[in-house]
Amino acid sequence: MALVTFLSDFGDQDYYVPAVKAKLLAINPQLNIIDLSHNIAPFDIAHAAFVLRSSFRDFPKGTVHLVAVNTTGSITHGYIGIKLEEHIFIGPNNGILSLLADQDPGIMVQFADIHLKDSTFPAKDILAPIAGKVANGASIHDFGGPLTNFRKLMSRQPKATREQIIGHVLRVDPYGNLITNIRKDIFDKLNPGKFTIDFGRETLTKLNKGYDQVEPGDCFAFFNSLDLLEIGIYHGQGGSLLGLKYDSVVYINFEA
Repeated sequence: MALVTFLSDFGDQDYYVPAVKAKLLAINPQLNIIDLSHNIAPFDIAHAAFVLRSSFRDFPKGTVHLVAVNTTGSITHGYIGIKLEEHIFIGPNNGILSLLADQDPGIMVQFADIHLKDSTFPAKDILAPIAGKVANGASIHDFGGPLTNFRKLMSRQPKATREQIIGHVLRVDPYGNLITNIRKDIFDKLNPGKFTIDFGRETLTKLNKGYDQVEPGDCFAFFNSLDLLEIGIYHGQGGSLLGLKYDSVVYINFEA
């Protein structure tokens, strides 16, 4: 069964999501449409890219991913399709698709004018028809030619030396836990055995294995299922209580 994931900043209180799904199903009533999230804050490219990058590899290769975030924004330079790690992505050329991996996509297509139309709802009128047809077996090459102006955004990378890793918060989840961009492989390579993790006004000297390894109200730090350092307060809203938010700095200091 053809599989399409759907990510948007439409919310769930209006007709936008069902209208896009109806367009997809009109092309192929057998499509399996999986909602990634429709609760991305309006125009929040960073959150959308985080959700998509964190989840797309868990779907079967060949999955088509429909991305409808900031589709009419001033930074959107047309509509494109890319192939990355045997997955197909259909969306706006606004930088989201450049944040999914450290390498450029193997195939990038700019959708041709013949497949575009003046629309205040491009997710339904432009992207959904193409995504549905690609999920039905068409190639993204059928809808345009080589993309020459792939809009790229630079994700913030941790800075690492033998003495210290400086990272930043990528996401504050609904529980108030803070996911950082500090990767486990970098930490493992540099860790001499003794370290401190400093964030807000807190300092930790050890890693936990999960949320429940500390008492309610205490701080925790562990590498999560994404192999990214996650910090917070068990049974507490860590973001607000610690005074941390998106892009806040987190330090790991190594002791010789």
